[in-house]
Amino acid sequence: MVKVILNRQRKKRLEEGHPWVYKSEVAKIKGNFEPGDIVEVYNHQDHLLGKGYINPASQMIVRLLTHQDEEINEQFFTDKIRKAWQHRERFIPGVRSCRAVYGEADFLPGLVVDKYEDVLVVQIVSLGMEVRKEWILKGLLEVFNPKAVYLRNDVYVRELEGLEQGKGFWYGESPTEIEIEENGVKYIVDIEGGQKTGFFFDQRENRAAIKPLITPDATVLDCFTHTGSFMLNAYLYGAKHVTAVDISEHAIETAKRNAELNGFNDNIDFVVANAFDYLRESVQQEKQWDVVIVDPPAFAKTRHAVDKAYSGYKDVNLHGLKLVKEGGYFVTASCSYHVDPGMFEQMIQDAAFDAQKVLREIHWSGAGYDHPKLLAAEEGDYLKFAIYEVTSRK
Repeated sequence: MVKVILNRQRKKRLEEGHPWVYKSEVAKIKGNFEPGDIVEVYNHQDHLLGKGYINPASQMIVRLLTHQDEEINEQFFTDKIRKAWQHRERFIPGVRSCRAVYGEADFLPGLVVDKYEDVLVVQIVSLGMEVRKEWILKGLLEVFNPKAVYLRNDVYVRELEGLEQGKGFWYGESPTEIEIEENGVKYIVDIEGGQKTGFFFDQRENRAAIKPLITPDATVLDCFTHTGSFMLNAYLYGAKHVTAVDISEHAIETAKRNAELNGFNDNIDFVVANAFDYLRESVQQEKQWDVVIVDPPAFAKTRHAVDKAYSGYKDVNLHGLKLVKEGGYFVTASCSYHVDPGMFEQMIQDAAFDAQKVLREIHWSGAGYDHPKLLAAEEGDYLKFAIYEVTSRK
């Protein structure tokens, strides 16, 4: 088998459990290979560090599948998929819809599988996984026995691996709108046209975390509501009135459909608006809510965008804080990996200072059980979620 030998001076990331080998870490490669082949990775002392697939067209030239000396075959993939599903069944008992395989964190780098009842949505973002598609499909069919499998390979990152974009049914057929249930709330998920793979499962536990904030008299503002997930949970928990805001008319229409699906027909305002403008105008109009939720999309998709993202996050949080009634609660999140937890907290503190508010942290968390993270791979630590009690400083 081809041997990839690493530099002496590199950081010992693989030994710590990180699954990526960068081009700059490679001293030499012994043997001939085709892109996507399985290779063995060794340190400079010829000690085996693991096995993975190679793609010289990618900055991550090798992604490890295992740190062990084991055979990589069809059964290997089936076993990994089964272990990933067993993890979800253990930590989310009775779950029918969730992220079933989460790439590197499930030791299957480049593969994401979301389960929507009896339909799987798969995203393959690396060459090494692409050339083993049939092994992956057989493993998915054996473990889940799904009605259909839909490919959402319409992502630019595939082009960085030398792969084409595309989407469509890979196995079987089903409607592309699927009804799921999470935390007692029903949702319509568009697996064909929805964002990412259709739904944001990573906030499952965080959506449930707002339950203690909601009283029969509570008014709730949910900005960047997307298809209404936080808003619907607030309504389920007994909120008196909910306002849902999103710039996307399609998202708001889906949120309305989700509300109707759950029988939530009264005391909900759906607003199609730029959340930045809506928050700012609401402050000018001196509006206030008992609970204000801001869950924006990723503002910093690259390290170079961090400064601009910081400003955007601060603007949203500053105006959101001003809209919270005295003693009320502010719920905020960021899914930008490049905005680390320390930076996120500092941004919230800066916003609170400018808003003349004192914040008491009630809850802090990240992604849910179906989004585990490797301790050695900080790249997986992307989601920050916090709940604060808000009081005035003056």
